[in-house]
Amino acid sequence: MVEVGQLLAEGKGKRIYATDDPRKAVVYFKDEAMAFHGLKRGRILGKGEVNNAVSRQFFQLLKKNGIENHYLEQIDSRQSLVWRAEMIPVEVKVRNRAAGSLSRRIGLSTGTVLEPPVLELFLKDDYLENPMVNISHILAMKLATKAEMDEICRTALRVNDIITAYMKEIGVEVIDFKLEFGRFEGRILVADEISPDTARFWDVRTHEPLDIDRFRRDLGNVEQAYQELLHRMMGMDDATEGDGGNA
Repeated sequence: MVEVGQLLAEGKGKRIYATDDPRKAVVYFKDEAMAFHGLKRGRILGKGEVNNAVSRQFFQLLKKNGIENHYLEQIDSRQSLVWRAEMIPVEVKVRNRAAGSLSRRIGLSTGTVLEPPVLELFLKDDYLENPMVNISHILAMKLATKAEMDEICRTALRVNDIITAYMKEIGVEVIDFKLEFGRFEGRILVADEISPDTARFWDVRTHEPLDIDRFRRDLGNVEQAYQELLHRMMGMDDATEGDGGNA
């Protein structure tokens, strides 16, 4: 039984709690939603449960493919146990198609294929509205070493390969996604979450979003989109297990 302790941090979609083991923490996923640096707020019913389950699926998938991450186990429908990594304050965004801020910044039409994928780095600082930075900035600010950033960038692109192949099997295209990394016992781990809150997922056939963009853009059916994504992923998981683990 995990003993949940004091609140360590709270973000847009999660709370992080200490446990009786100083090496571990509990992530609690919330239903609250936020967009445009907090200018738009709301609640997506059941979002926390979906994000908890989807993140579990992705982290387990990464582990099977040799990508170290902070995930340990799911506690209940909204909580998971993770390694308590020292977070590196850099967000890594991997983009396979132009969308959102990238389209606005460089003038590419939404949906333009990016080949090879574009990798962007952002300083994790809400007060500064998470500005884009480069590796030179990160090194000068002593946020990470060159070796760490090389590993982080390689890992991010490898994660992209793994999850895009997986999602293609369920008729979902990975448009872009955000990753965060942390240090734990001398290793760099993928941490935070991978969910419809931190990624853009489009239905392959209709190009309809199955993610937080439905909330951002007032497209409606937000809860249904989250549930549809989870339903497809759970179906893929069941099919894999039924096939002896060979997808």
